[in-house]
Amino acid sequence: MPTRAEITYFGAGPAALPTDVLETAAQALLDYNGTGLGIAEHSHRSELATSIINEAKADLASYLDIPVADYEVVFMQAGGTGEFAASVYNLVGAWVARQHAAVVRELGGAGAADDAVVAALRARVEQDLKLDYVITGSWSLKAYQEAVRLLGPEYVNVAADARTINDGKFGKIPDQSTWKLSKDAALVYYCDNETVDGVEFPEFPSVLAPKAGAEGGPVVVADMSSNILSRRVPISNYSLLFFGAQKNLGCTGVTVAVVKKSLLPPTTTQPSPALMRKLGLPIPPIMLQYETIAKNNSLYNTLSIFDVYIAGQVLKKLLRTFPDKVDGQQAVAEKKASILYAALEAHPEVYRIVPDKSVRSRMNICFRVTKNGNVDEAEKAFLKEATSQGLTGLKGHRSVGGIRASNYNSIPLEGAERLARFIEAFAKA
Repeated sequence: MPTRAEITYFGAGPAALPTDVLETAAQALLDYNGTGLGIAEHSHRSELATSIINEAKADLASYLDIPVADYEVVFMQAGGTGEFAASVYNLVGAWVARQHAAVVRELGGAGAADDAVVAALRARVEQDLKLDYVITGSWSLKAYQEAVRLLGPEYVNVAADARTINDGKFGKIPDQSTWKLSKDAALVYYCDNETVDGVEFPEFPSVLAPKAGAEGGPVVVADMSSNILSRRVPISNYSLLFFGAQKNLGCTGVTVAVVKKSLLPPTTTQPSPALMRKLGLPIPPIMLQYETIAKNNSLYNTLSIFDVYIAGQVLKKLLRTFPDKVDGQQAVAEKKASILYAALEAHPEVYRIVPDKSVRSRMNICFRVTKNGNVDEAEKAFLKEATSQGLTGLKGHRSVGGIRASNYNSIPLEGAERLARFIEAFAKA
């Protein structure tokens, strides 16, 4: 059996973790900081646990330059899939809160009759409530489907669908001039990097950027589960961004949400369950309510402190490795991706890169092997030989097949170079 040092693992997630982080964590599981108890055994209400959470939040803010005066970082559970629902619950609630305040003003202030307020608010919900989704791959599609399931299709708008410009398949991003965005949408949602389809937004969509001198602007939500920490993010353009830890930050069991404070009390308080029921809108489980989690510093219930600890150790390693923080990691990520795409492009008779060149993911490099005309046999041979050389986790997602090299932060430059050499050798064999 191969040793850990002999393997370069390109799996799409959970991703490999730095070996030194795992070694530190292994000791912490047995005895954390000389306390005689392992980290997973300490109370989540202890000062020790609070310190781990606060350090991880501070290091994340430092690494990504999050403006902490304007944004709250919370650790949640239920993964990115849970955030599909949480984003709907919380941002629909915030939209209702804004509309409620406007209706009360229009009806004469705090003395307005409750029945009149509810009737006017219900009319606004029926006429104006919209959630916009930009569908560019499997994960944004799932998020859209969850919104439809929770609210009903009448409230959910497909602002763009990449399949309409690519023969029914994902692999491109529609030109922003064609996006059909709703007026005052409760949210505009997109997935920054689609792991299954190898599609990544090359930059923040300019059509969603805040307008200079204008108040408000689009309420932008982004799933950054698979490319967070790999490039600079214009945080201030977002109302909410979230990411599961298991690609670039840590291991499964914790999900991070970065929430604009204007969506939280005291600026915005979620409507009461009674009001939401009168409006026919869903009420979030308490564990998916951002204001509850933020108020309790992510400790409303028993958070997995060990998973937060792992994430914190990864962040500390990144900060030690890159004095220029995320910019340093971005340069490495781009160099690794460039090496791999160049190796594939050098042999177009053997390899076909799946997504359009303008939207190729730096994180998930998806391609087909067409050597000798038999794709199925060629890909089986590619995977078998790669595995024999310690290059593992390369099989594409079951829904699309093919080959996928996930180039997450834990893949060293030497690992990308190893795979590039194998791609070259396999093509010439």
